[in-house]
Amino acid sequence: MTDADQPLVIAQLTDIHIGFDPDAGDEELNTLRYRATLAALLDQPSRPDLLVLSGDLTDRGDAESFARLAKPLRKLPFPVVPLVGNHDSREALLQAFPDCASMDGFVHYAIERAGLLILCLDTFDPGRHGGAFCARRAAWLAGQLAAHDATPTVIFMHHPPVVSGIDWMDPAPDEQWISTFAAAIEGHGQIRAIHCGHLHRTLHTSFRGIPLGITPSVAPAVMLDLRAVDAEEPDERALIAAEPPHYALHRWHSGTLVTHYQPVGDWPLLASFGPPLQPMMRDMFAERE
Repeated sequence: MTDADQPLVIAQLTDIHIGFDPDAGDEELNTLRYRATLAALLDQPSRPDLLVLSGDLTDRGDAESFARLAKPLRKLPFPVVPLVGNHDSREALLQAFPDCASMDGFVHYAIERAGLLILCLDTFDPGRHGGAFCARRAAWLAGQLAAHDATPTVIFMHHPPVVSGIDWMDPAPDEQWISTFAAAIEGHGQIRAIHCGHLHRTLHTSFRGIPLGITPSVAPAVMLDLRAVDAEEPDERALIAAEPPHYALHRWHSGTLVTHYQPVGDWPLLASFGPPLQPMMRDMFAERE
């Protein structure tokens, strides 16, 4: 396989929440989960070309947590692309990642790799848990899409513009920022996918006909509970559990974008490709001819 035939592999980590327990320092649970996820990402056989960190990188948006987050990333053999989430701070993010682009006060930018346009959006609104997408951000996005109307495009953003059914994490379906985002992407058929974080769970859906995926978190997971929530009636339902951390690999090759979600942990190996399995492998490849 020549270099031109090699797939582009984009790794994604999201919702790391460094600094949730600031007194624990480097032994904080979220920091340990982050280290384990980075180690697993580097140990797996498909070396990424790019790592997207899609928001809620820290829990409190403080400079110390961002410094702890950034330190191990300096040793990575591929570029790192950070996005801002509702737990973050633009100022602290840009201090920790001085090479990160920002325009008009927003942390949004475009990257082009292997014939794919990667648009990284800013859905942060200080003091708000949910997303935001104002007219200035929409104008920037619409301009990028118009300027690259023939280029396949993937969008990364922290907040998903969809209702998942996990009531306490969801936006209202008619929030203005969702309508503003929808208007900005309308008519741009080159968008192949939208990838988000925020929900701390895996989710597959679509938005205005575009495939949308939510990558599960590095930090502990939000429980899967599709019942309605009454904010005035605490019902002792489970909200967060220490499920394994995850990362995603997005593979772009021959005009197709495919996403894999991988939990982090140690499991018994049940098979490997040695001589006993070679006949099966040959048969499987022969079927392709």
